[in-house]
Amino acid sequence: MNVATTLAANFARPSPRQLSWLKGVVFVLCLLPLAQIAYVVLSGTAVNPVEYLTRALGVWTLRLLLITLAISPLRWLGAPGWLLRLRRMLGLYAFFYGVLHLLSYLWLDQFFDWPAIWHDILKRPFITVGMAAMLLMLPLAFTSTDNWMRRLKRNWGRLHQLVYPLAICGVLHYWWLVKRDISQPAIYAAILAVLLAWRLWQRWPRRVQ
Repeated sequence: MNVATTLAANFARPSPRQLSWLKGVVFVLCLLPLAQIAYVVLSGTAVNPVEYLTRALGVWTLRLLLITLAISPLRWLGAPGWLLRLRRMLGLYAFFYGVLHLLSYLWLDQFFDWPAIWHDILKRPFITVGMAAMLLMLPLAFTSTDNWMRRLKRNWGRLHQLVYPLAICGVLHYWWLVKRDISQPAIYAAILAVLLAWRLWQRWPRRVQ
């Protein structure tokens, strides 16, 4: 019983060394999807490797973004406080996968044919909203450091409210991409709806006052 209590206490309030180890584990776990995607592409098991690569990278961008947004509600539900220390890493990993997703489209799908890319942005709604999502991710990733947090002060929090329209754009991008079988994007849309509803509920008392 004492051992279990000690382990629970260490998990709830890890030491700096234990927290560093936890961050390392999460860092490696976030790379596993990329390894799995690379294996499928290089092994030749995907029917359309470029389409699989682009879509899989995009899906993991959305997943990591939703996981990042879920940390505050999980903390409110009683999850350990150190989860908040992982939020920045998860957000940057979402940006990392998003950049790879964009590069796979620009390079492997369009071969940097800028007129064709521009035509896609203007004429295909899922490309338009996807590009909007990437533009929203840029300032969030760029200002993710402690230095920028100190420089922007309260404006840092206001700027990072962009994560909400970013997530909405990400879900729409996926939804409009698949067109027919919307079961997966519908799941992500439902998760996002719950996360946004929780945040609105959290702010409602402040509005009333």
